[in-house]
Formats: sequence, structure tokens, C-alpha cells
Amino acid sequence: MNIIVAIKHIPSLADELELNAEGTNLDFDEVDFTLNEFDEHAIEQAVLIKEASGGSVTVIGVDVIEELDGVLHTALAKGADKAAKIVGDFEPGIDSHTQARWLADAIQGMSPDLVLTGVQAADDLDGQIGPMLAAYLDMPYVGVVMGVEAADGKATVYKEYSGGVMAKFEVDLPAVIGVQAATSPPRYAPISKIRQVAKTAEIEEIEVDEEGDGAGLTLRKMAPPVSAGHAEMLDGDAEEVAEKIIEIIKSAGCCSGRVDRVDRVDRVDR
Repeated sequence: MNIIVAIKHIPSLADELELNAEGTNLDFDEVDFTLNEFDEHAIEQAVLIKEASGGSVTVIGVDVIEELDGVLHTALAKGADKAAKIVGDFEPGIDSHTQARWLADAIQGMSPDLVLTGVQAADDLDGQIGPMLAAYLDMPYVGVVMGVEAADGKATVYKEYSGGVMAKFEVDLPAVIGVQAATSPPRYAPISKIRQVAKTAEIEEIEVDEEGDGAGLTLRKMAPPVSAGHAEMLDGDAEEVAEKIIEIIKSAGCCSGRVDRVDRVDRVDR
């Protein structure tokens, strides 16, 4: 079985994000990039299917900042067999619609039996890579999937609905699956193994020389969130803290009645 996993490299949300001088996007020279969390689950699910049913796993992504190799090496260390990246003369911040078109064109030539991708990316929460891949490849699509089994030209997928309701579907292959969580947590790849893979791994480069369809949207401005307030820590024993709380409530005008003092304090949770 030929399994393709489409991944996305996104700015690390664990770091402070810097904007460019124009305020129109992130300053991509000042942010670190990491593998999208949902795509990591897609890689794990692909490797689990390979281990259960045989076949090979190829991981592919768009190299938007020329730093995708590290992520691809990690995927290979986790059990993927091949890696490919889409390269070209383009700037970071490419919308998911354009990436989907490029990915579909590349994946089409790989004759996939099953295409997996994360259900959405944490940077834009667009959730359209999977459905658009399916449309471009003319394959069925199931998203928000919590587990996949594949054999004999069919896939059994477990899809989650609102409220934690689970449904079981049988899908004819080839198909595109949007993975929310793998059957088991993503496996850990030791740094030593990743470094060893990096020395010998061959990453196929697929060039694109034209723009994609685009999302039809233009990003005009970005700005950091405005601070609306702060937390105030109250020091002192229980009675002192209670008195301070009363003063805060009175100064905010939140009491319709009158509170002058505290007669008894049994407990203050801090």
C-alpha cells in the first residue's frame, strides 16, 4: 500500500510571535517553525497502517522557509520510508489553498492508495488542505478521524462528531483522510536517530514555477492582542486577604448592600 502524508510546517505557537515592519504578516526571520501537531498524528497513523498491512509511507510538504528538512528527517526516523518537498521561488505565508494545489499536483504523480493529512493547521485553523486535496485528486474525503485501518482496497475510519459521538465508516481506496488523532500517541524519535537519518536520507525536490489558485483573501493587517487587564495577587493572612477582597468589590461598585467588615473567616483558598 502506497501511503502519502501531506504535512505543513508552521510557526511555533510556544514562542513570542514577531510581526514584520509593515504589520501585514509575521516576521518569518524571527520565528521558529515546527511540524503541525495534527500532521504529526497523521504520520503516526500512516506508520501504524504500514506496520499492520505493509506498504510504504512518503511524507511531503511545501518548503516555505527552506527549513523543512529537519521535519522530514524526523518523520523518517519515526518510520516513514521516503520524503519529498515542494520548492520554488515563493515567500513564506502561502495560503493553504495554494499549498493544497501544489501538493495535489505532486501527489498525483505518486499513485497513492491512501493520503493522510492533519485535520487542520494550528496557525490558520483553515482545515481545508484535506478537502481540497480530495477535490483535486478526485478522491473521497473523511475528516476529524480518530483512527484508520486499511486493507484489501478499503479503509475503515473512525470519525468523531460533536459531543464525542463516534461513527465508523468504510471508504473505498484511494481516499484522503483528515486525521485529528492517531490510534496511539505519536512515537518519540531520539535525536541520535534523527541525526543519523539526516546523514544518509535523500529528499526528493519537486519544483513549482507558478502560483496556485489562492484563497481569494488578502491579509491587510496583523496586530498583537491588546492587553485588557492583569491579575492582582493578594498577600497576607486569611483575614487580611478577605478585607482586601471586600475593598476591591466595593470600589468596583459590585455590592448593592453594604459591607463594612468581616466578622469571621473560616477559609480562603489561594
